[in-house]
Amino acid sequence: MPPIESSLTVLALWAVLGYALGTIPFGMVLSRVMNLGDLRQIGSGNIGATNVLRTGNKPAAALTLVLDAAKGAVAVLIARAALGEDAAQIAGFAAFLGHCFPVWLGFRGGKGVATFLGTLIALAWPVGLAACATWLVVAALLRISSLAALVAAATAPVWALLLGHGALAARCAALAVLVLLRHRPNIERLLAGTEPRIGKGCAGRASAPPWTRFTDSGSAAGRRAGARTAARWCHAAGHKGLRAALLLRRRYDHSITITIA
Repeated sequence: MPPIESSLTVLALWAVLGYALGTIPFGMVLSRVMNLGDLRQIGSGNIGATNVLRTGNKPAAALTLVLDAAKGAVAVLIARAALGEDAAQIAGFAAFLGHCFPVWLGFRGGKGVATFLGTLIALAWPVGLAACATWLVVAALLRISSLAALVAAATAPVWALLLGHGALAARCAALAVLVLLRHRPNIERLLAGTEPRIGKGCAGRASAPPWTRFTDSGSAAGRRAGARTAARWCHAAGHKGLRAALLLRRRYDHSITITIA
């Protein structure tokens, strides 16, 4: 940590602002806007880019990744410009916590990888780029997103030391520990050999129910969007070769029920 030169009250204010920025669930927002369904009922139920990818919409997943990373970076850059390095580090850390534990979602947020990388890029871009490169290499070779995230987080303190940012190493280590803790179910699946690869179905709690439901206003456009969402969801969840039959129920809640058969 840099020397604390600002008052604790001011730093607390920047922590609140950073946290508030981090709580914006861009994955859920984009999924709603693009009619991709409820992320909490898809794949792992997570709000991050990897789970958005399981909807079958790659642009939405890429945009979620960029925006989640931007939360950490923007918090750092604004705090640094307004106050200094001590506020920047506290705002970045708070944005990371906001993404992982958003008050709006009952403190059940994402796993923090993109926000972690965005924060690192803003704090020390050589360290951030090295961590991003580590993620990309592991993901390209092994095709397992969670493993790539774990390796990138674990090696971030090492990169900080090697690239001459020793003062940042302890902060990287603290964030890395939180990333690892958020990935406990993934670590268990990795050890069991059941962790899904990128682009495949998820072994988590929300994958592959016998049927799923998408709410619709009753319009023809809404029904078509619901059908497309169902088809993407079935494919992303690993239902290859299965047929999705669309049954419309116009009574009661005007919902669309997708039956997997």
